[in-house]
Order: sequence, then C-alpha cells, then structure tokens
Amino acid sequence: MANTDHDALAWRVGLVGYGEVGRILAEDLRARGVGRIGAYDIKLGTAAEAPLLEHAGAHGVHLAGSHAALAAQSDLLICAVTASQAVPAARSCAEGLPRSAWFLDFNSASPLAKRSAAGLIESAGGRYVEGAVMTSVPPYRIRVPLLLGGPHAAAFAPLLAGLGFAAQVASGQLGVASATKMCRSVMIKGLEAMLIESLTAARAYGVEDAVLASLKETFPGIEWEKQAAYFFQRVIQHGRRRAEEMREAARTVQDAGLTPWSAGGTAERQAWMAGLAEAGVFGRRGEAQFARSGDWRVEADRILERMRASRSHSGG
Repeated sequence: MANTDHDALAWRVGLVGYGEVGRILAEDLRARGVGRIGAYDIKLGTAAEAPLLEHAGAHGVHLAGSHAALAAQSDLLICAVTASQAVPAARSCAEGLPRSAWFLDFNSASPLAKRSAAGLIESAGGRYVEGAVMTSVPPYRIRVPLLLGGPHAAAFAPLLAGLGFAAQVASGQLGVASATKMCRSVMIKGLEAMLIESLTAARAYGVEDAVLASLKETFPGIEWEKQAAYFFQRVIQHGRRRAEEMREAARTVQDAGLTPWSAGGTAERQAWMAGLAEAGVFGRRGEAQFARSGDWRVEADRILERMRASRSHSGG
C-alpha cells in the first residue's frame, strides 16, 4: 500500500459505484481532508454518465476506466452498488487489487453474497470488511449507522472512524452484520410496500382518511401522513434498488429455513413501483414534479389513473 494504516486521511480512496451514496461519500470524504478520491460506475460511457461527470469535476474525483483500474490505484475501496452487482463488482475489483488493500462492502446483500465477495477479495490478497448500513444514508451522510463484520473488522473500525464514519463492530464472523441488516429490511421495506398498497387501495375506495385515523389510533407514535409521503417518494425514486435488496433479504430468510412470503412480496411491490417510475407515471427523473409532491395522494392518484388506463386499454 502507498500509505500506512495509521494515516487514513492520506489513503487513496476508491468508490465502487458513483450513485447517490457514492457521491455523498465523495463529498464528505473530501470535506474530511481526503485528498485522493477515485470512482468507477458502470454508467460511465453510457447516456446516463452526465451527472457523474459533472459531480466528479466539481469535487475533484478521478473517474477510472474500470473496476480493476480503480482498484489498482486505491488503498481503500468502498463498494456501494446495487445488491445484484455486489459479487460481480468484488470479482472485477479483485483483478486489480493491491495486496493488503482494504475493501469495505457497503452493499445491501445477503450473508451468503457477503461471504462470496469476501472470498474473492481475500484470494486476491485484500482485506475484506463486511459493512451493513442500518438506515437511509442521505439524512446521516457519512455518519450513517454502520455495522462492521469479519476478521478484519476490529482493526479497521478505528481507521474508518478517522475518515468520519460512525461504525461499530458487530462480529468477527462474516454474515452477522448483513443478517442484521437483511432481517431489519424485511420489516422496513415491507412497511413501505404495505403502506403504499394499503393507502393506494384506500384512495381508490375513498376511505383513506378513515384508514389513516385508525392507524393513528393504533400506532399514535407515528405521523402517518408524513411517513406515507416519505415512503412513496423513496420507493418511487429507489424502487429498483430496494427490490434487489429485498430479493437478498428473501434469500437470507430462505437460508434460515423459512419461506420468504413477506420478503418476496415486498420485492415484487418495490419492483412494480420502479417499473411505473421508469414508465414515466410520476414524471421524468430530474423534473421538479418527480416524486416531489409532498402529498402521497398525488402519487396514489397517478398510480390509479395508470391502472384505469391499462384496464381500459385491455378492455377490462
């Protein structure tokens, strides 16, 4: 490695995935004093690369030409991609990974996927640390609660703290941190899917106010109007990523010996919402109206209008 483990701010940090999370980390690492930050994203070289190029230019982030090229110039790789790409990204990074480089797996993936990624990184001579992000990143940014796992986690935790992260060691055993994350996701992402389904159906019947009043009576600690608006917006914007995470959660439940009825259904609802967003039901991405109404009823009405149009088109 180019720098010692005692000087984390002098590390060359590589961001594998330069989406919402990657860009937040780039900004906060730069503010913390990290001087050399690189990134790679599979959107580079495609029609969707413009926001990545603009952000990298504004924050002094070097964009690499491949996973392996990024790995070759990094002392620390932070991998924040979609769940389905977690293992492929680790495999691609391993091809260029310097010996003893750190690899922090930030992905929402199952314990089995984490162990597979760890095997690839360790075989290449790197030091793999499992990471489990325990809530939404944007409100907390780099200080998002993070669980670490694996045999290198205890040594890595204080170094990560020096970079500004709020991490704690969950276990020296791989899979414990991600199991915690995945089992939590069954509840959190499931609640998103249930609330969207419940309130959209209630809106169709004109009983949404009665449903919300009943929810408030049963769970008075939750601001249901505010929660519904937030859930609709997050799923509309990130439904595809959430669906992939829930498929990993379903695998986690399956590996525990249970049939993942809830997790599987949540994955389908999240993917369904992502499909509507991609079809333009909620407006075009980047436009002010896209998932920005602040009123879940507006989004529910858009869904119902699309369903009515589909039935009419099919003759139903």
